[in-house]
Amino acid sequence: MNVTREQADSLMKEWVLSESLRRHMYAVEAAMRGYAKKFRQDEELWGNTGLLHDFDYEQFPVYDSEAKIGHPFEGARHLESLGYPKEMTNAILGHALYSGTERVTQMAKTLFACDELSGFVVAVAKMKPDGLMSMTAESVKKKLKNKKFAEKVSREDIELGIQEMQVEKDEHINFVIESLRPASILIGF
Repeated sequence: MNVTREQADSLMKEWVLSESLRRHMYAVEAAMRGYAKKFRQDEELWGNTGLLHDFDYEQFPVYDSEAKIGHPFEGARHLESLGYPKEMTNAILGHALYSGTERVTQMAKTLFACDELSGFVVAVAKMKPDGLMSMTAESVKKKLKNKKFAEKVSREDIELGIQEMQVEKDEHINFVIESLRPASILIGF
């Protein structure tokens, strides 16, 4: 099934009421679209995967990895019932370490690598007068060292994502920043 961006956005808005969660999902979408273009992959598939990766979080915030219920299990099941691609649902499952779903595709590894980092980059941008415009990897890395800043963001997941993608840290951070800039309005700047 080919899913349009409009269909994915409509589904996300149907399930997600929180503006901050929507902005996060738009940020991850932008990073995923950027990487899809760079890797010459399907930008719609990759972008929609980023857009929908957390769409079930509000309705199912508590999970049980043994029973495979809650976020992201419920969302993946719903997407499968609608005929969304298995590659998408596997990547969405794989972005949660507790799901036990191995990240084997480039798209799944990229989603995992962009999720926490996109959230962190947005948090840093909120501290800057010009948001994302003058941000660099150095300013992000400086804030990463401060464990109190955006303390819910897993630094370990960011590092693991970089390792799995086999990219250089500064290159990845700068690429995510660059990818988010054109989506500034959608993500709240």
